[in-house]
This record gives sequence, structure tokens and C-alpha cells, in this order.
Amino acid sequence: MFRIGQSSDIHQLIHGRKLILGGVEIDHERGLLGHSDADALLHAIAESILGALALGDLGKHFPDTAKEYKDMNSLWMLQEVYKMMDKQGYKINNLDALIMIERPKMAPHIAKMRENVAAALHCDIDQVSIKATRGEKMGFVGREEGVLAQCIVLLIKK
Repeated sequence: MFRIGQSSDIHQLIHGRKLILGGVEIDHERGLLGHSDADALLHAIAESILGALALGDLGKHFPDTAKEYKDMNSLWMLQEVYKMMDKQGYKINNLDALIMIERPKMAPHIAKMRENVAAALHCDIDQVSIKATRGEKMGFVGREEGVLAQCIVLLIKK
């Protein structure tokens, strides 16, 4: 049996925060605003898995009102979502994710992001696709106000 999930996550770019995407700290003058480390890519991936399992959204499991999740590493959250998926008897068939960010360039970081996601989800790296695109100076992405990440995932019964 297959299950499909999809999600998007948006975070504002601000001064005074680290830019962390896919579990990779990226050198940039601004980072993402959020209760946790605000890793929009990992949030979209985790929530797409929760959606495929009909378990609600990320905020249901890791509320931004809970002190224990303040500045939490999103790789840890993704590993917790993996445990939920595993408990229900599913594994990753494949996932396809997209980061929309004007700059900095994501290409130098994508291989490490894929490694991080594959390790957290106990799957092969060839089951994890991560791409990036720019806003071409249009919209909030193009104006460098924020980042949008999207993911679609296909789960398969073990």
C-alpha cells in the first residue's frame, strides 16, 4: 500500500538568526525566524510524512508554544517523525523537495542536505531529491523576505 503526502513551510528571513536548511548551517547575513531552528526544508519534509500518515501537521506534534521545542534542531524532529512512520509500518519510497530562496545559492549544500535527510529517515540517498530555485526578484522570495520549502513524499508499506 502506498500513501502520498505533501506540505509547504514558510519562514521569514531576519538578521540575528542562523540560516539552517536541510540540517546544514549556511553562511548568510540572515537566518530564518521561528520557534525551533526554523529549518523550512525539514519542516516541509516532516509534515509531508505526517500528512501521508493522516497524523495532522507539525504544530500538532511539536507546538511552537512548548518551551521544550524552543531552538530545537529540526533534524531531531524529522527523526521523531520517522519513528511515527516506522511504528505505523511505513517507509520512504521517495521524496521530492524544493527550496525557494533568492540567495544564497543552495547548490553547494544540497548533497549534504540529502545525506542528512536520508540518514534521519533511514533510507538511501537516491530516494531523496532536493532542488532549489529563485524567485527571480518577484514575490516575497524574490524580495528576500523569506523562504518557502515544499515536499511531496511517497510512503510504502513495509
